[in-house]
Amino acid sequence: MAKLILSLDGTVIKEFSLTKERMTIGRKPQNDIHVDNLAVSGEHAAIITILNDSFMEDLGSTNGTLVNGNPVKKHFLQSGDVIEIGKHKLKYVNAAQSTQSPQEMEQTMVVRRPAARPANGATDERTLQDTLMGVAPFFNGNPSQIPSQAVASAAPANAPAAAAAIQVLNGPNVGRTLELTKALTTIGKPQVQVAVITRRPGGYFLTHVEGERFPLVNGAPVNAQASALKDHDIIEIAGIKMEFFLRQ
Repeated sequence: MAKLILSLDGTVIKEFSLTKERMTIGRKPQNDIHVDNLAVSGEHAAIITILNDSFMEDLGSTNGTLVNGNPVKKHFLQSGDVIEIGKHKLKYVNAAQSTQSPQEMEQTMVVRRPAARPANGATDERTLQDTLMGVAPFFNGNPSQIPSQAVASAAPANAPAAAAAIQVLNGPNVGRTLELTKALTTIGKPQVQVAVITRRPGGYFLTHVEGERFPLVNGAPVNAQASALKDHDIIEIAGIKMEFFLRQ
């Protein structure tokens, strides 16, 4: 399990296991990771953990957030990264990542540009995911390359037997279907509203990742934790409605 080690001036204060899918860092006591310092905003940053990967997002803090000495808004965390918030440091440790080879850690995925819709109207997963869902929101440095761990690139491990898909209900892609064959599928519009659908042994789950507003499921906003999806649930994100359904 990944964890953050909080320190000040080289002295370790506390360790925090990343047991929740979304954990907040800030000066207010209700944060999951409470850092009582005036240089830290009330809600300074958030850590989103999906499967074995974690992402750091600055929540519009006054003094900003550094990772390994560089100012960042969003960052895909790798074991050993150091997050700096004011004078405090949070070292990210992920034993699962440390077992990966350098080649696995350095794999990248080139962002695909929207392609033309197939003439026969058939579903093209790559086209639909690019045009409807946009570019996956987490990347390091070059926006033309995204860490493969941060997008729907891995084959599902111990995935549920039931296959599932989402069908677009409005907008220019209405009627089109995206098969949820990956362990993690990013949906939404970067810098506006982004969520991920994860495929697990227990089913499919929707998790909020980015944006002030939470996605809606059947008209009700999901909370910060993963929300289990049921057959024929209606998801609304970034103005697009889609129906989640199980393949029979």
